Amino acid sequence: MQTMSRVNAIAGRGLEGDRYCNLSGTYSSHPGDGRQVTLIEVEALEALRREYQIALQPGLARRNIVTCGVALNHLITREFRIGAVILRGTRLCEPCQHLEKLSSKGAMRGLIHRGGLRAEIIAGGLIQVGDPIVVVKD
Repeated sequence: MQTMSRVNAIAGRGLEGDRYCNLSGTYSSHPGDGRQVTLIEVEALEALRREYQIALQPGLARRNIVTCGVALNHLITREFRIGAVILRGTRLCEPCQHLEKLSSKGAMRGLIHRGGLRAEIIAGGLIQVGDPIVVVKD
């Protein structure tokens, strides 16, 4: 996991340099949607700390983009823009055993239904830290 201030999003593939864009991710050989981009709310990580006393740094959440002030669960099936990029929310990004193994016991339970969003890239371009998230199509 690496923190970046900007990244190029490639339509139909993923984020440039990401393991799933490069087809080297754990589940790259399994069919399924939602591996192009994953997002998580910083508020979910704050709640994990507050409610479960688990301090999970944003980079260790194993999501591509950390958001603030956006209800990601509401973006399922909706198209939204981040910077120049248009994405479509496909499904929740529920936490897994691997995340808990890398972080702390209880992290998986604490992030159920607030582990983030999986999205597909409809139109590529540049995403930068601070770009707003705006719904473009319901």
